[in-house]
Amino acid sequence: MRRALGILAVLAVAGGGYGYWQHRTSEAATPAAPVRLTPVVKTARAAVHCLPVYVRGIGRVDPFNAVELKSRVDGQIDRVLFTEGEEVAPGQALVEIDPRPYQASVAQVEGQLARDQAQLQAARADLERSTALVQKGFATHQSYDQQNSLVGQFTAAIRTDQAALDNAKLNLSFTTLKAPIAGRIGKRLVDAGNIIHATDNTVLAEIVQIHPISVVLTVPQDALPEIQAGQKHNHLKVEARGADDQKLIGIGELTLIGNSIDQQTGTIELKASFDNDQEALWPGQFVTARVITAMRNNAVAVPMAAIEPGPAGKFVYVVDDKSTVQPRQVRLGASAHGLAVIEMGLSPGDTVVLDQQDQLKPGMSVKPEEQAVEPAICDAGEPARRS
Repeated sequence: MRRALGILAVLAVAGGGYGYWQHRTSEAATPAAPVRLTPVVKTARAAVHCLPVYVRGIGRVDPFNAVELKSRVDGQIDRVLFTEGEEVAPGQALVEIDPRPYQASVAQVEGQLARDQAQLQAARADLERSTALVQKGFATHQSYDQQNSLVGQFTAAIRTDQAALDNAKLNLSFTTLKAPIAGRIGKRLVDAGNIIHATDNTVLAEIVQIHPISVVLTVPQDALPEIQAGQKHNHLKVEARGADDQKLIGIGELTLIGNSIDQQTGTIELKASFDNDQEALWPGQFVTARVITAMRNNAVAVPMAAIEPGPAGKFVYVVDDKSTVQPRQVRLGASAHGLAVIEMGLSPGDTVVLDQQDQLKPGMSVKPEEQAVEPAICDAGEPARRS
């Protein structure tokens, strides 16, 4: 009997140990519930800004003036006086052509002029004597008329000689090719020692003026009334930006509205002038151009990063007083300086999320980190303001 009771006690202890082991094993196999972390998001407040209203177009940078350097006389190039790529000034000597044939022509015409002047002087002296003889009756009127005609012939010959001398000196001056404009000269296309002819139309070098410089752009024809209305007040400002439409390269003024619309493309050509003091614009460069037609003084705007696409249109996540987010549909206006104008859906002071929108859900709690947004300030010189 005692033996049986001992066996039962051992079995009870073993069963309890097994049950405890099984319970611990079950606890270890069950994963712990995940701890949800509150995401930290960057935010900004909707604010009232002063933003430009503009028309965008693709522009091409053109030199303000461009000149091909060509010879107007024949001859051998003696010297090339410029360095490729340098800035040249108006009247600066660039190329010298052998002047000796033209110096000889000048000397020849000068000699002919001196001869005719001497003959004219003698003819006038004879005319004076003939006049005195006719008055005394010692000479006929016919001899007087002949002598007077001879004076006229020599006078005309001197005029012809003077014109020939002027032409010879002009050709001599053409042997030194000078810069007609200020600008940057390009590659040397003909070397010293070569013989050139005016009739060959050979280009020796090209000069382009880049201070100032021009941007030629095209915009849709529908934008023409808006541009014309702004241009009536003053020259509209034009921004030249990089191909990504983000980096500002320069600010110029609209100087030309084309006189016709391209019927094939439905666009009109515009031209703007830029000082280009820093030489950020270069001939042949393609830029994105913005013609600023007006300024909006009271535009509610948020950073572009807050705007998200949705099934029903654009929306933003708004952070409320309890630091929870809710999506809100918005209607967008123009965008500028990294800011999007909100026509409807937000009020000044509303806080919007700038990042991690793909991880957010309506009603989720967040930890906002507000980012400062630099206000866009209106230029007092801007034309055609409107709110």
